[in-house]
Amino acid sequence: MPRRVELIVSVRRTAEGLQAPIQMLRGVPAVTSPLAPGSLDGRVALVTGSSRGIGADTVRFLAGAGAAVVVNYRSKAPRAEKVVAEVTEAGGRAIAVGADLTDAASVGAMFERTVAELGPIDVLVLNASGGMESGMGEDYAMRLNRDAQVNVLEGALPHLAPGARIVFVTSHQAHFIRTTPTMPEYEPVALSKRAGEDALRAKLPELEAAGFEFVVVSGDMIEGTITATLLERANPGAIEARKQDAGRLYNVSEFAAEVASAAVDPVPADHTRYVGDTSGFVAES
Repeated sequence: MPRRVELIVSVRRTAEGLQAPIQMLRGVPAVTSPLAPGSLDGRVALVTGSSRGIGADTVRFLAGAGAAVVVNYRSKAPRAEKVVAEVTEAGGRAIAVGADLTDAASVGAMFERTVAELGPIDVLVLNASGGMESGMGEDYAMRLNRDAQVNVLEGALPHLAPGARIVFVTSHQAHFIRTTPTMPEYEPVALSKRAGEDALRAKLPELEAAGFEFVVVSGDMIEGTITATLLERANPGAIEARKQDAGRLYNVSEFAAEVASAAVDPVPADHTRYVGDTSGFVAES
């Protein structure tokens, strides 16, 4: 039976104001926010799929740096409201906004509410993904990981603040799928996420012309995510095998810290921020 890991988040006030969230993890390394307190004061950030996991911790890091944050969810409102409560109780500003990212009208309503309540969006983190869920249809992975990502970005454009940053979250298994095979259970997700990344990159000229920035954050399998859990169920031992090959795997909070950093750090020349070892993957020539 996998060991249970408990996550406790505390946010403290000091004379300097709201501190960034301090991640205290039992059984795994502690993770502190990479963002300085107050460094995002006056900014607005929206993170898709942020009621749990990497998205929720990314929200906590951004809020701890002073951003007003939107916790987006598809169907788990109580879980999203809990994240909002953590932020607001610590003195931050947050709202939970439900939206089905595969539905254009739902996405439009999400952005309209965000701007009405918080203002134009400075940071848009495209974190939501899926494709291994049962009962969602054979084309669900492509609809969510490619089509919805493009639709969300296009829907966001009129609501972005000048100089806004868009961050797309993916995996090495997806980013390198054209040159490095992945486990069969993950292949449909990997192919759809790479298709989504390609579709977003195709919009780079348009984004740059409008003064917006774009960066892809690519990481290995992340321990503690729903994807890792589903892969382990489908292929017992898969995650441990990947850990042995990679040397180590990031946990949820460690990777979320990288995503949060990507929202403010200089954008790499190739618009890609690699997290963790990539030596086992073959880059395209």
